[in-house]
Order: sequence, then structure tokens, then C-alpha cells
Amino acid sequence: MTPRTTPAGGSEAESTAAQPVEKTSVAKRATTRAAEAAEAVRKGTAKKATAKVAGQKKAAAKKAAGKKAEAKKPAAEKATAKKATAKKGVAKKAVTKKATAKTTAAKGTAAKSTPAKAAAPKKAAKKIPAQKAAQKKIPAQKAVPKPAEPVEVAVSPALDAVDRDRLLTGTHHAPHSVLGAHPVPGGVAFRAFRPFALSVTVVVGNLRAELHDDGEGFFSGLLPLREVPAGYRLLVAYEGSVQDTEDAYRFLPALGELDLHLIGEGRHEELWRALGAEPMTHQGVTGTRFTVWAPNARGVSLAGTFNFWDGTGYPLRSLGGTGVWELFVPGIGEGELYKFEITRPDGSKTLRADPMARRTEAPPNTSSIVYASEHEWGDAAWLERRGSVPVHEAPFSVYEVHLASWRPGLTYRQLAEQLPAYVKDLGFTHVELMPVAEHPFGGSWGYQVTGFYAPTARLGTPDDFKYLVDALHRAGIGVLMDWVPAHFPRDDWALAEFDGRPLYEHEDPLRSAHPDWGTLEFDFGRREVRNFLVANALYWCEEFHIDGLRVDAVASMLYLDYSREPGQWVPNEHGGRENLDAVAFLQEMNATVYRRVPGVVTIAEESTAWDGVTRPTHVSGPGGFGGLGFGLKWNMGWMHDSLEYMAKEPVHRRYHHDEMTFSMVYAYSENYVLPISHDEVVHGKRSLVSKMPGDWWQQRANHRAYLGFMWAHPGKQLLFMGQEFAQGAEWSEAHGPDWWLLDPAYGAEPDHRGVRDLIRDLNTVYRHTPALWQRDTDPSGFQWVVGDAADDNVFAFLRYDAEGVPLLAVSNMSPVVRDEYRLGVPDDVPAWHEAVNTDAAKYGGGDVTNPDPVKPEPQNWHGRPASIRLTLPPLATVWLRPA
Repeated sequence: MTPRTTPAGGSEAESTAAQPVEKTSVAKRATTRAAEAAEAVRKGTAKKATAKVAGQKKAAAKKAAGKKAEAKKPAAEKATAKKATAKKGVAKKAVTKKATAKTTAAKGTAAKSTPAKAAAPKKAAKKIPAQKAAQKKIPAQKAVPKPAEPVEVAVSPALDAVDRDRLLTGTHHAPHSVLGAHPVPGGVAFRAFRPFALSVTVVVGNLRAELHDDGEGFFSGLLPLREVPAGYRLLVAYEGSVQDTEDAYRFLPALGELDLHLIGEGRHEELWRALGAEPMTHQGVTGTRFTVWAPNARGVSLAGTFNFWDGTGYPLRSLGGTGVWELFVPGIGEGELYKFEITRPDGSKTLRADPMARRTEAPPNTSSIVYASEHEWGDAAWLERRGSVPVHEAPFSVYEVHLASWRPGLTYRQLAEQLPAYVKDLGFTHVELMPVAEHPFGGSWGYQVTGFYAPTARLGTPDDFKYLVDALHRAGIGVLMDWVPAHFPRDDWALAEFDGRPLYEHEDPLRSAHPDWGTLEFDFGRREVRNFLVANALYWCEEFHIDGLRVDAVASMLYLDYSREPGQWVPNEHGGRENLDAVAFLQEMNATVYRRVPGVVTIAEESTAWDGVTRPTHVSGPGGFGGLGFGLKWNMGWMHDSLEYMAKEPVHRRYHHDEMTFSMVYAYSENYVLPISHDEVVHGKRSLVSKMPGDWWQQRANHRAYLGFMWAHPGKQLLFMGQEFAQGAEWSEAHGPDWWLLDPAYGAEPDHRGVRDLIRDLNTVYRHTPALWQRDTDPSGFQWVVGDAADDNVFAFLRYDAEGVPLLAVSNMSPVVRDEYRLGVPDDVPAWHEAVNTDAAKYGGGDVTNPDPVKPEPQNWHGRPASIRLTLPPLATVWLRPA
């Protein structure tokens, strides 16, 4: 249909029969036609315009010769528009009649002559130049022998039934090809799909054209324009409101060819900048680009607060074979809620959160939120120096924290005021945050992630989380984060069968279902899935300045038969149990992170004896695999063995002595962290102090002695919150640590405060004693003094720094004092003094100490030329340094 237009003369059918003519005749006839059309508008009838040609021929020719160039000037246009507006009513009727009639060549000529001079409105006149009008004078050129071209007949702008149906059912892969503005015979067709709208009006400059209501939310109209206008707006009227907006379907794709190429190859290292919701300015208009990977979808639409969660009118376009769908929505900005409405291969629909969402609603709500960061970092000094010393050659003691329960109720910004000060006071070098990525169930502690690119909204916004990381860095504390690339939950609004078929998970049920946790395992063999995860690792390091990623459940990724019985798994192509896809993914992730983000460390929670977890990826091991490329690995074997030993009554420990010494057999096979993590103080395992035998005094003594042994042992240290002050109860995410134990009004407060004071001193001495960390991965940095004193329950060893300066660590795990206990020592140290004694009174111990420097005697002992005699306190660890 032809739209109703204002001001007068703004819309006419562009039907024409064009033939070549001589230039002089063209100018003459164009001028004549313009004069006739102007007179026709003044008198209110178009038919009289063609009857007055002969009487005005001479004047028109003179005018054409003198003012041809001025016919298109803005001043002339303004005068013409003013004149046309003054006769608005009459001209509108004439224009409507001309545009709707399928007319003869003479009428077409008359219709075309009007915009050539004076009767057209401002914008329409510019789109139809005089040359076009001249071409329409062909019927008068009878003598010209050239054949006539076909008459251009205006077409209906309404959508055909097929496109309508595909848009209504959400299965149109190219909505931009039919919606918006498109050149067609007779002008430019405008089409809009606005369900529930009462009317839609196109605004082009001063031109307003109300589109025809085609039903079911479709609107269309034909405007007599030579080309699609560079910019136009839509006035969309709803019940009680009118929306003035840009047309989302007039924009070119806002995602570049290079982005699509890298996504297709699975090599887009900044994937978060290409997919998801990206506020931006596109073609001079501010809005948000929405992109999502859904290769199996028959169609994708956008639903959100801005369209009342009805995605029907916001279909995305498919960008070729990459499986990426895209839509730039003008006027949408930070803070808007949205999801993707996906039409599955079977025609059913599913509403999904954005896999790349950088902000989400707080659970139990599940919508994604458009996010634009405004945080200004203040940690440049920290970032500059963090990579100056390799992590395995630097002090590294970690305080593991579950942010939501450390002090329940605190937001990220409130935590920023308390956590850095607390951690710095205790002397830890790093904090490790249990997964902060968004997760629907708090009881999962963050290990069943649905929003891999969004910090949990429980505690604030992404910028609030950045503020916390910034505050920790400014306090000199590194930030590690638990990262969970092994699996994801089955929630029907998240990743599971995202576009109607297995996408992020493996298509083979034997490979997709995790047998232990009821979750789904990622398909590490699919390049787009690997890209999603590798880019995610980079995202946390680059966007949030995370200093390290502790990768959860690595063992479950590495083995095809992990927690599976025979018949429940299929061997790899070599007949082995190794998951070759997961190996390749972990190697790619580590290599990429270390290449792009210097100073960052990756840490594997790997509970088996997989060879080469911390070996470089380009170095093959005995099994033929390159190293996995991690910087550090949790020493789960040491943790289990040593806790088993400590749980025994001292009288039985003599039979389990090797559980404390066996770790040194393999201590240098990997770069290790010694973890006493959250996993060891939940689900009936009891807290660390409660694992210890004996009465309350003995439990605390064992607890302190064990911490002293752990901090002296080769490897880095990690301790979960609450264990630093000997909390007796298991940790619960519902209420967090028992801080009331440190209340001075509580009678046993000194017992708990003493353990915390010990942690502070252990960390202080540790950081200032290079022997305890500088050669953690070098066998020459460790020597047993006595490792076989099982009957005495005594362990003694030396640690050396790069300059050969030693530290002597002695642990007496029996409940008796051992006086004058002789130990062999180097003969080049003139005297030793106690640096730490876990039995000191200030820690709650019995204060059995060696207060004076201890001098070696020239008596061979333990294969050494000199020896010292010490008083070993019961259930205690003593550190001695050269005096």
C-alpha cells in the first residue's frame, strides 16, 4: 500500500517509462513540467498541469537556461516546501490519487514532474532530481527511433506469507533482509514487525508516513524515495504510549569478519568482546549488540524488559556458517535484563540466559543483564611487579575464602574494607576465592556454574568485585580464583542442550554425564567449546586482574573412566583411558594464559599421579604426552597421608611414620601446593583441630605442630578460613566461620587467638626466610636430618636458600618432652636460635622452649660432623635459624 504522508506532496508513485532524449529537450521539458506541477498544486488538480504546456513554453525555456542549477539548492527546496505546505490539503489528495493508481505514461510523467521543482516536500524533492523528470518526457519524442524501456510498476511493500510465517514462528534466519527499509520498484519499502503495536510511523526528516497495518504485528508502506535514507526513525504507538526509536533492522552487522573467522576457527582469545551483550555506538547510534552462538537453532530472538519479554518482534540474523546470531538494538544500554529465545530444531522454543553474560540477576532470578564497566583500576604497581619472580621461587601462602560466608551479609565493597586488612595482618601472600562465577545453588559453593563470565550477583555488581580485587592488590595481596571448566549443571535456562541439541556438552551420553555430581561435562573436542573456556580463563585474568586460576577437578577431566565402571566408557583412539581432548584443552589453556598474561599462575587440583601436570606443554614425558603446562599442583597425596597420620593417637603414630615422610619421595616430581582446603573440613570430615586426637589441649597442640610442619615442608601452603583460629565445628556456607570464638568475652578466646597468632608468626618468618620458599622445586634445597625416628615420633630436616643459608625444622609428634635431643647439623653454623616454637605460651602452649642460642658440638651425628642438643616440646614444631 502507499503510506499516508505529510506535508503535502511527500509521497507519490514512482511509475515511469524512461527513454533517452537530447539534453536541451530534457532541460526544457523538465522546466516546463516543474512549472506545470507547481501550478497544478496551487489550483488543486493534477490534470490541469498537463494542459498548460504550450502557453508557457517560451518562459519555461528561458527559466531553464538561467536557473537549472538552482533548482536543487536548499533555498529553493525550502521555498517549495513552504508553498507545498500552504496547500497541504489539496495536494495531499492529488498525491494520494496519483500514488495508488496504476496510471498511463502521461499520468506518470505528471506525477514525476511535481517533485522536480516546487511541489515536493523537503526530503522527497532531494531524492528525485530533475533528470528523472526529464526522462519521463519520452512520449513527446516520437521521432526518436530507440525502443522504449518497460514501465516501472510500483510493488506492494507487504511481506509475503512465507516470510510472515517464519517471523511469527521464530524461524527466520535473515530478518534484516525483509524488515527495515529496502529499495523496490516504485520507491523504498518500509516494513516493521511490532507485535501489539497500534500503529507505526516512519519519520524521515520532516516527512512522516504512517505505515499500513498488515495484521499480526506487521506494518508496511511504500515511500517514493530514490534510495534508502541514511537515517530514519519509527514512532511506534502502543496502548497509552508512543515509542520513538531507531529501527533495529536498518543496521549492518555489528560483528566483523575477523571476529567471525576467529570464532569459526575456535581461536578468538577475546571472545567476550565478540559474543554476548556489548553496549556500543554503531553507525553513529548508541545501543547494544547482542550475539550468541547457537548453530543448531532454527531461529533466535531477543527477549527482555525492553519488549515485555516477548522476543517475537526482535529476531536475530544468522551470520553464516559460524552459528553466530546477531542483532544491534538501538537505545538499549547498561542495566537492561535480557535472555535469548531459541527455536529448537523440532520447532519448540526455549528461553536461555546468555552464556557470555557479564552480569546476571541475583539467584534465584536468572536473567542476564547488559553490563558496561566503569571501574578505574588503581593496582598498576602491583601488576608491574607481580611477575618479577617466578611463583615457584617466591613466598606463596594462601588463605582460602568463601566470600559469601566469610562474614555473611557483606557485599564485595564491604569485604574490600575488611578482608584485605585481615589477610595482610595474618601475613598471607594470597587469597584464593572459591568460585565467584554465577551459580544458582548456594550449596554448591560455586562449583556448579551457570554464568561463566559473571561474578555472582549475590554480593554486588562486576565493578564491585573489581573493587575488591583492586583493594587486595593495593594491600599487597594476590588474588587466586577457583575456576571450574570440567562440568556445568543441567538447568534448563542455562547451557544444557542450549540450542535444542548437545552443544557445550558431549553428544555421546557416555561422555556427557558426570557420574558423581549429576552435571554435564564439556565437550573438549569441539573447538568452539574449547574457545569458550580458554577465553573465559583469559577473561578473569585480563578483565578482573586475577593473579591465578586454581582449576577444579582436573582428574575428572583427564580420564575417560573417571568414576565409571567397565562398559560405561569407551577407550580413546589409542586404546587408552586418557581423555585426549581434555589434555589438548588444558595444554591450550595454560599456554595461552601464560603467553597473554605474564605473572599469572595456574594451579591444578589433580588427585592422581598424572605425569607432567606442571611440565611445560612442549616437553614430552615417558607416556608420550606433553606437559599440561600448569604452574603449580595441589599435593593431594601429602594432604591425605599427613592428615591420616595426625588423626592417629601418638602411641600408634610410630607405625605410620612413613605417612609423613613419603611425600619427599615425589616432592620434586611437580611444583606443589600443600592444601588444607574447604574439602577437608566439611561433610563429616571435621575441622582441622577436631581431627586431632586427645583432649582440648592436645588437639590444639597437634593443630599447631601440624601447621609448623606444613609451613616448613617443601611446597606452597594453603589454609581454609576458620582453621587459622582452630574452629572446632565444620564449616557451613550458611553461617561461615565461628568468629565468636575470638570474642574476648568468651572464656576460651585465648586458645583460639593463640593459634591465630601462630599463623601470623609462621607467615612472617616464612616470608623473610628464603630457605622456606626459594628452592621449593629444587631437590638441593632440602635435606633430611632424621626421617626414620619412628619410635620417637620425630621429624627433622634442613631447608636451604639459593645462597646455602639453612633453616632447621624439627617436629616432635609425641606428647612427651624430649630433653637433650641430639641432631646432626652443618658445622659451618656457629649457633642456632629459635625462630618459631609452636609450644610457646603466647600460642597457648606449655612454653617448653630453647630461649638461648644453641651452639653445635664437634660430635658426629646423623652422618654430619657437628650436632646440637635441643629440648623438644611435646606435640610441637620448632624452627631454628643461624644466629
